[in-house]
Amino acid sequence: MSGIMKSSLFFAKKVGSYSDGWGEVTAEDRTWEQAYRDRWAHDKIVRSTHGVNCTGSCSWQVYVKDGIVVWETQETDYPPTPPGVPNHEPRGCPRGASYSWYLYSASRVKHPLIRAELKAAWEEARKTMKPMEAWASIVENPEVRKSYTAARGLGGLVRTTWDEALEIIASANLYTIKKYGPDRISGFSPIPGYSMVSYGAGTRYLSLIGGALLSFYDWYCDLPPSSPQTWGEQTDVPESEAWYYSSYIIVWGTNISMTRTPDAHFLTEARYNGTKVVNVCPDYCEVTKDADWWIHPKQATDAALAMAVSHVIFKEFHYDHPDLYFTEYCRNLTDFPILVMMEPREDGHFTAGRTVRACDLGYKEPECNNPEWKTIVWDELSDKPAVAQGSMGYRWGQKEGQDLGKWNLHEVDGETGKAIKPQLTFLKNSDAVIDVDYPYFGGRKRDGFPNNPMNSEVMVRKVPARKIQVDGKDVYVATVFDLFGSYLGVDRGLGGECAKSYADNIPFTPAWQEKITGVEAQYAITLGREFATAASKTQGRACVLMGAGVNQWFQTDNTYRSIINILLMCGTCGVPGGGWCHYVGQEKIRPEAGWSEYSFAKDWEPATRHMNSTSYFYP
Repeated sequence: MSGIMKSSLFFAKKVGSYSDGWGEVTAEDRTWEQAYRDRWAHDKIVRSTHGVNCTGSCSWQVYVKDGIVVWETQETDYPPTPPGVPNHEPRGCPRGASYSWYLYSASRVKHPLIRAELKAAWEEARKTMKPMEAWASIVENPEVRKSYTAARGLGGLVRTTWDEALEIIASANLYTIKKYGPDRISGFSPIPGYSMVSYGAGTRYLSLIGGALLSFYDWYCDLPPSSPQTWGEQTDVPESEAWYYSSYIIVWGTNISMTRTPDAHFLTEARYNGTKVVNVCPDYCEVTKDADWWIHPKQATDAALAMAVSHVIFKEFHYDHPDLYFTEYCRNLTDFPILVMMEPREDGHFTAGRTVRACDLGYKEPECNNPEWKTIVWDELSDKPAVAQGSMGYRWGQKEGQDLGKWNLHEVDGETGKAIKPQLTFLKNSDAVIDVDYPYFGGRKRDGFPNNPMNSEVMVRKVPARKIQVDGKDVYVATVFDLFGSYLGVDRGLGGECAKSYADNIPFTPAWQEKITGVEAQYAITLGREFATAASKTQGRACVLMGAGVNQWFQTDNTYRSIINILLMCGTCGVPGGGWCHYVGQEKIRPEAGWSEYSFAKDWEPATRHMNSTSYFYP
């Protein structure tokens, strides 16, 4: 029998036994096991992260062999969270664990690519011309230019050298600067989350040549414009750890389980902590399975649902049975008490104009700094207008003895120093109830969306107002709070066009939104009641996680702000476990003290809460 045959015989490998014959000792070749040992062998371990198309920035240990990344593991040295709160780690996802495969994948682009038609034209021109002349000959020749522009989107990219690619780019830039000016060159730089060095290099280049630097947010439409419109900040949102403190979470248009994989565990762990999770999304996505309730409005109708929820919350928690926490929050930390001038129309109706400012009350420079940027509230204590601190006029040009130290929301008149109490509504002490016109766009027919017809494209609402003197003339003013309530169509006993019940099909009732979103009216009512009740009992620990499912639609700013209105009415912004969480943002705003307690709101000083308002002038 040959050796090959002998080696294949299983029973011939036995050479001994142990444990009274229960174990066997065999003689066989085990060198194949070395392949597995070599798979995990490495020369060194380095720290890295996966910044490409991900802002998670998870910390990874990268194992390197002969200069090649062979495998990765999650690093576990994140700072610990407070007692009783799940830790951040291990942060990472399966995509990150297999990232080294992408590094050496045959499909990865490892060298410059250029459209074949452009490369041929460039090489032909460079035979006789200098770089700028060659580029001019290409773009100024209609036929040559069309040869490569018409091929866009059809593939046909071929490899080129770095030298050739950089020469073409430089020539094109110089040609454009010479003929049209440097401001005709605009560009993106890689996002800072990918590489601060790359981001800084691209930014510096465009700045030095005088080009227009576009935000990396513009690149993929991730910036929520509602944030700078509302707060003046880009995306100043809490870190994902704060989700665990929330009592009620609405996941609205963001697929946290997919897009925030390393942080998604806080969402599921919050459910074990008693948090209710509601997913608002047209399709059944990954995060739907983690939710207690799935609401699926028709695509691009989120604002209608949000406005109906606002209608319910305003009526039940601000008018029928005012919640003390909500009232104080809105009075102190939002623009609801700010006065707005009402502009008269020829038919006797009014429209909302600009905010009332210190200059309207006779304050002038230099005695008053920036009077045109200081907004006005109605003071309940003195029963007259007052200059509330915290507006933009107190932010700039501060001087000793004038505005220094007044950019905060302490309840004092910034010009007189007297204590004030901003009034939210003139419902009980108005000088008149006026008719205010609002535009209505819901009656317009659009493909795929049913219209809610009205008698006209103008909504007429009753608003309580007070009279003040501006430049020697009587002017009606109303609070933002009263304007907002009337706009929502809430019946506050003033008569006129308003909703007598939630079943009325007028803007912006639950019945009205049902015709647009497909979400049953009872669900909009329940969502508003549950969210507000949770926020009331926990003093603001209810939040909405928002993302591209809403943000990357037309007029995202209005849609986002319709949701932000809900958060502000319920006093959630600025409270750990509350507020809005745009899924890209992971900024840390955790206070140093009081984080492990549930009595967050009472520990904060007004001077630190100036970011919580909806006003453009009243931080």
